[in-house]
Amino acid sequence: MVLKKGLKGKGKTMAMITQFTPLHLDILKEIGNIGAGNAATSLSKLLNKKIEMTVPDVQVVSFDEMFEMAGGVENIVAGVFLRIEGDAPGNMFFVLPLSQATNYIQHMIEDENFSFEKSSYMDHELALSALQELGNILAGSYLSALSDFTNLSLYPSVPAISIDMVGAIISAGLIEHSQISDYVIVIDTALNEDITAEAKTMKGHFFLLPDPESFQTIFQTLGVSKDE
Repeated sequence: MVLKKGLKGKGKTMAMITQFTPLHLDILKEIGNIGAGNAATSLSKLLNKKIEMTVPDVQVVSFDEMFEMAGGVENIVAGVFLRIEGDAPGNMFFVLPLSQATNYIQHMIEDENFSFEKSSYMDHELALSALQELGNILAGSYLSALSDFTNLSLYPSVPAISIDMVGAIISAGLIEHSQISDYVIVIDTALNEDITAEAKTMKGHFFLLPDPESFQTIFQTLGVSKDE
């Protein structure tokens, strides 16, 4: 599967990438950890159990590297997509393996027989609603942290959910927004919850795809000058 990449702003974006330092990645990671902490608090209250979230790593990668991190364009995952509006428009995706999505949603809806790997999941409105709510909490928390840290006005659209190949999920999310940069901000996410005596971890990826001008805006708020 080949995704159409817009060329608008490409040169400026590539120049910015070459100047993106480990310090800037550390700042993005700190923003991610703040968002993770807010999300963990919300989920702990929702599920009435201790939830901890961490951000092991933050990277700025190419589209090809992004797909590789998600297991390849044909890897089937649970995905949540939302459009970011405001001072730095763009797209955000949260993807996680089906097995982990199934495990987490089972506990959210208290149904151990549910599975996203069964075709019947499409008729399970409660499970789909739970996945959307999970994506809404996680994405909203990260976006709020990014907005607070950069003083940019950012707000999300209503999340759309999908169980499909990574390539299909991302291309569908970008179908109306083909003018995109060639790089993606990837926020690794590890969500830990205590289930009886066994601690389980859900690992997923946030893919933040700012519009070309937005990439430049975000970089400048982190101290990267467009004139450098």
